[in-house]
Amino acid sequence: MNKVGLAIRELHRSESDLADQLMQISDRHKVDHEIFYVARDIARWSAQHVDELARVGKDYDLDLDADGKDDNWIVATLRQKGSELMGRHHAPSLLLLRDLREVHRMAAGVSLDWEILAQTAQAMADRELLSTAKRCHPQTLRQLHWANAKLKEISAQALVTD
Repeated sequence: MNKVGLAIRELHRSESDLADQLMQISDRHKVDHEIFYVARDIARWSAQHVDELARVGKDYDLDLDADGKDDNWIVATLRQKGSELMGRHHAPSLLLLRDLREVHRMAAGVSLDWEILAQTAQAMADRELLSTAKRCHPQTLRQLHWANAKLKEISAQALVTD
């Protein structure tokens, strides 16, 4: 496998992991409706990116799973029920803070990988790969900005309140 193929494979894995993490946060924090619905919506973007990377990966002799990883519905249901039972106590706010920090870190890494792939595609004059990066990277930046905004919104309250 060539180096570009390795970069595509790594980005495919990272996008899949980001989608999984966003779905886990959505399930774990079901009582916070904004987190529940927005995290699910933006997880779909990463799932679409996984699909697009699998498609363009074929040009580099990669056989990537277009669906990424499937979340086990039983585990997801248990996370949602656990969230409902915990409600809005102090400990869940610290858990949400931790979860959002992880999403922020993951999205920052994915964003950097898209930048690298776009620069590589441009240098190689690979229009399809460059077009994919130009379509997907802005959504990753929006995921990163969402996580950052939520962190700013909840961090003081989560750390200061008893």
